[in-house]
Amino acid sequence: MVSTAGQVILCRAAVAWEAGKPLVIEEVEVAPPQAMEVRVKILFTSLCHTDLYFWEAKGQNPLFPRIFGHEAGGIVESIGEGVTDLRPGDHVLPVFTGECKECRHCKSEESNMCDLLRINTDRGVMLHDGKSRFSIKGQPIYHFVGTSTFSEFTVLHVGCLAKINPAAPLDKVCLLSCGISTGLGAMLNVAKPKKGSTVAVFGLGAVGLAAAEGARIAGASRIIGVDRSSKRFEEAKKFGLTEFVNSTEHEKPVQEVIAEMTDGGVDCSVDCSGSVDAMISAFECVHDGWGVAVLVGLPSKDDAFKTNPVNFLNEKTLKGTFFGNYKPRSDLPSVVEKYMNKELELEKFITHEVPFAEINKAFEYMLEGDGLRCIIHMDA
Repeated sequence: MVSTAGQVILCRAAVAWEAGKPLVIEEVEVAPPQAMEVRVKILFTSLCHTDLYFWEAKGQNPLFPRIFGHEAGGIVESIGEGVTDLRPGDHVLPVFTGECKECRHCKSEESNMCDLLRINTDRGVMLHDGKSRFSIKGQPIYHFVGTSTFSEFTVLHVGCLAKINPAAPLDKVCLLSCGISTGLGAMLNVAKPKKGSTVAVFGLGAVGLAAAEGARIAGASRIIGVDRSSKRFEEAKKFGLTEFVNSTEHEKPVQEVIAEMTDGGVDCSVDCSGSVDAMISAFECVHDGWGVAVLVGLPSKDDAFKTNPVNFLNEKTLKGTFFGNYKPRSDLPSVVEKYMNKELELEKFITHEVPFAEINKAFEYMLEGDGLRCIIHMDA
């Protein structure tokens, strides 16, 4: 790849020309990285619900043509001016949010919400010069959340890349660049259940099951899953779930059901559903005096969270989290090591695999609610 440094690369990319229309495999031109940028050869990528949401362009500003994708693993091809901590050949995970290491958030032990590189879904260009690094016959193609991994080569800000152990299999650890880390970190870094704790997880998609996996790793004794679909319980047992509540099968609010099951409430809960009603239930089902509820799911923009203030006076705690409170560059390498040390299981999240040429199948699987994660092989 050294021979391509400084040159425009021609490669395949899956381009979304219009909202909701199938992606088209096109030959795109990928410009060299500019200052503080890195060009990466993507080997494996996955489809996350965030890609689907913005591809459908429901409830946000549509920006097309665009190259989606943000959950991936690859190898550094070349670096731009000022990049000192990465070099060609390094194995990396692109991340939709970054870590500049200079702002107040990056210097804080409490926050991972970088001022410079925090996710921006409306920006389709690079920070350095406000231009895209993708084009087709001179027509710019927009970036997506600073990653655009549905391309054989992509360009990112150096702060959005986590350098990882080169022995880690990229077709597995690529999942850690978004959803799995979000759920896992929400549980381990924010809810922080103690060994023997009782935990509730609302929403049993990939992020929710990652939260359950975090509870299993932490040694929780009871992990209660809450979802509207009972068929998810059997799959969820693989992730440590011990009990299941179908929120549609009870006349009383689900928080009351859980309180009765647990002698007053769970020690902590994580909501990964995005439903404001589930968020309220997740908060109200934790035990008074010490219960902690963590919100992960993204609600609709017009939703409002409503609960009696007495819940706070009774010393229940409500928190939110962004990317599981992980700092991408500082923390993700150690999460990869959890997998390498067999503390964390990733294979059970992978339910489908497709060649890049059939990327639209991944969208079909997600639209049908079939499976958890589909790995897309970029070289096929």
